[in-house]
Amino acid sequence: MQRTARLATIAAALLLGSAALPAGHAAESAAPAAAEAGKEAGKEKKDKKDKKEGENVLVFSKTAGFRHDSIPDGIAAVQQLGEENGFTVEATEDAARFTPENLAKYDAVVWLSTTGDVLDDAQQTAFEEYVQAGGGYVGVHAAADTEYDWPWYGQLAGTYFDSHPAIQEATVHVEDHEHPATEHLEDSWVRTDELYNYQSNPRARTRVLATLDESTYTGGNMGDDHPITWCQDFDGGRSFYTGLGHTKESYAEPEFRQHLLGGIQYATGAVEATCAPPGGGDEPGYTPIFDGTSLDGWQQAGPGSFELNDDGTMTSTGGMGLLWYEAKQFSSYSLKLDWKMAGDDNSGVFIGFPASDDPWSAVDNGYEIQIDATDAEDKTTGAVYGFQSADIEARDGALNPPGEWNTYELVVEGENLKLYLNDVLINDFTNTDPVRSLTDGHVGLQNHGDGDEVSFRNVRVKELTTPVP
Repeated sequence: MQRTARLATIAAALLLGSAALPAGHAAESAAPAAAEAGKEAGKEKKDKKDKKEGENVLVFSKTAGFRHDSIPDGIAAVQQLGEENGFTVEATEDAARFTPENLAKYDAVVWLSTTGDVLDDAQQTAFEEYVQAGGGYVGVHAAADTEYDWPWYGQLAGTYFDSHPAIQEATVHVEDHEHPATEHLEDSWVRTDELYNYQSNPRARTRVLATLDESTYTGGNMGDDHPITWCQDFDGGRSFYTGLGHTKESYAEPEFRQHLLGGIQYATGAVEATCAPPGGGDEPGYTPIFDGTSLDGWQQAGPGSFELNDDGTMTSTGGMGLLWYEAKQFSSYSLKLDWKMAGDDNSGVFIGFPASDDPWSAVDNGYEIQIDATDAEDKTTGAVYGFQSADIEARDGALNPPGEWNTYELVVEGENLKLYLNDVLINDFTNTDPVRSLTDGHVGLQNHGDGDEVSFRNVRVKELTTPVP
């Protein structure tokens, strides 16, 4: 099918489907907290941007490890793209330019095949504050081979470099044709480059734009899902990364140059794009409590555990136990998370229970939103376990089968719980039990027992404006 026909079909489908999409479920977020440190610099940067034409881009290419001989070609390409598309470009290898005052001049910083430890602690802090104030990041190729001892940077880039085979031809599969970096490409893009393997799969934390087809070359080690280009809205800013761009020839290729241009335009904010991971994170006001990188803030109660996987997910093992978020209690909130069963498995989301190292405390004092392929109607997927069945017809229409991801949204206001499955309301429950209350408590995930394998990702919470009495 020709690209134009494909776009026309997609556009028509989106136009028809938009009328049927449900409105946002969660109430408006609470009034913003006081501005954080570094926000004033961001405001000054925005004010400057409003007063000028075009954007300002800094290309940073310092190396403390392997140095790519394509760096001069990359700098020249970005400079020419700037001349042709109305943004200014400065290039540097001087890390001393990473100060709050200097970084505030730029809408995005391109890390062009940087390697090794290139910033000191103060410079790292300045760049973190720059991104938190709305700055953009573009990582090209060896930018993933940079700053291994700076975890924040690894999250910004999406993951770290692991290894690579020899330069060779391979097929790139484009997943997202809406992003400016990939909208010009066909579904398959055949090109020659040095093809990175990564330490982890960034899919759970980013929006993957393109993947490598490992069957078309030798030396890949990530299997059927091998991301090579992705973007994300990260810590207040915008992040775009492409693993392509090793060779000098890349920067003379029209398709790659347009790919790079689209990434820069997204990172500067000149062009809008959706960069939330599938299934969540795109709504304002949500705070990740599990982003795939660690279990900080969580505590295991009882036997079994959850295993943290390289792809940003966690999977239940053993039990019966409960992984609960001890860092904070919630009163009026929207809790969103993605879950996937391997087969006929059992797990659940617990809410409204007090802190305890006994998993049965959550059973006796809170409520479980069940995940179970087969059981009685009040004890299967979408049920408030033992209290109220889901709307089975609505549930069955919305439910994805084992092996595929589903998204729960739990909206708790006062003693009312509304449960959405993949944006469809499937349960509306009001607590009347005087022993239990939804108005304050912790949230947790059940590891049910041996043989039950349920995975979770993208757990995030939005606290709502005013609890309902």
